[in-house]
Amino acid sequence: MSTATEIVGMRVKSFRIKRKLSQEKLAELSNLHTTYIGQIERGEKNPSLLSLIKIANALEITPESLVSKLGIYEEKGSNIPNKAYNLFLEMQAEDAEKLFNILIDIVKYKYK
Repeated sequence: MSTATEIVGMRVKSFRIKRKLSQEKLAELSNLHTTYIGQIERGEKNPSLLSLIKIANALEITPESLVSKLGIYEEKGSNIPNKAYNLFLEMQAEDAEKLFNILIDIVKYKYK
């Protein structure tokens, strides 16, 4: 799937966790299947506009919260540091810290 689909999935998961909802509860509130919610969160499915609206309503957010600024991830020629920065902004703090530590380990290993 595209980077934008993956980012939407990360946003859905992030908002779901912030609201302390399980995938099952989000599926129930949005009238979608639990499996579909999981596929969206993993970036495996590209949700329809109607599905995004249902999910946003269930999360009590605007649909824009799920799709704003997605174009910056798909721009050709945009630089990697900006893409990485925007990706980190989408992540939970704990996950961002883990990923950052992995990057540090890679850099240390490569330039040993």
